[in-house]
This record gives sequence, C-alpha cells and structure tokens, in this order.
Amino acid sequence: MKLELVPVQREEKEILRNLMEKYDYEFSQYDDRDVNALGLFGYDYFDCYWTEDGRYPFFIKADGKLAGFVMIGNYMEIFPEAKYNLAEFFVLYKYRRAGVGTFAAKAVFDRFPGVWELKYHPKNLPSVHFWDKVIRENAADIVCIPDCSAAEYDDGINGTAYRFTTGQK
Repeated sequence: MKLELVPVQREEKEILRNLMEKYDYEFSQYDDRDVNALGLFGYDYFDCYWTEDGRYPFFIKADGKLAGFVMIGNYMEIFPEAKYNLAEFFVLYKYRRAGVGTFAAKAVFDRFPGVWELKYHPKNLPSVHFWDKVIRENAADIVCIPDCSAAEYDDGINGTAYRFTTGQK
C-alpha cells in the first residue's frame, strides 16, 4: 500500500470538514458531545487552518484514497515550551491496524522536528495504546502526565498529556 501525507489545499476544505464530522461522531462516544441544531458537531478553529500561520492540515492517503487526516498547530494548551501541537488525528476504520496511523505520525514528526504537545482521552483505549507506542518508538525527552487537569475534555474528564521531542533519534 502506498501511503502519503498530503497538505490540504484551500479548495479541499470541505472534504476535510466532511471527514472531521465522521471523526467527531466517532469521538463522541468518549467525550459525550452532542451535535448542534444543524445536526453537526462543527469545529471552532477549522477556518484558522487557512487564515493563521502555524496551522497545518494534512490528508492521509492510502493508494491515492482518503484514509484520514492530521491537523497540527503551534498553539499550546499544556506545555508552553512545545513548538507543535498535534491537534487532531484520524484514521478511517478501514485503514486502522494496517500501519497507516503509524506512517502518518512518523511523517509529521519527521516533517516538523522539535518539541511536541499531544493529549488523548483516557476512554479512547485504541488511542491510548497507539500514542503510547508511537511516541515511545519515535521520540525522546518524553514527559507523560496522566489525569492532567490542563488537558480536560468537554465531558470534564482529564486527558493524558505528552511532551516529547522528535528529530533526535
């Protein structure tokens, strides 16, 4: 399978927005979010990825087909010394456990070496296992804070927060 990490162009915004709705639908099982009056989850900072510096949206493609997305920002919620925040990460179910997520994570870490911030919801067990393994295998200077109040989700549950450095292994 040929895997690619492809920047999302402005004219492809609606494709990413559609994928984000699928991502938010799936994630609502962990954070108990509801849809809005239009039946959508929405994403408050979506347009910022095309209007602000330091935000980077990418499609993950497998054999030329959409397999997910990655959204990176330079705003920090937890670790002010970090340079990058892995804001959103989604792999379509069909492509999970096939190396697609690992490829995408490594690709963004290679493309943006430096200090990263990442958080995950503790109820999202596939994410817990995935990020613990991928960070351990691809980063250095790892700090992990379970039950981090600065990483609180909409449902009031504290997430696990990571600070790590890529590009040094």
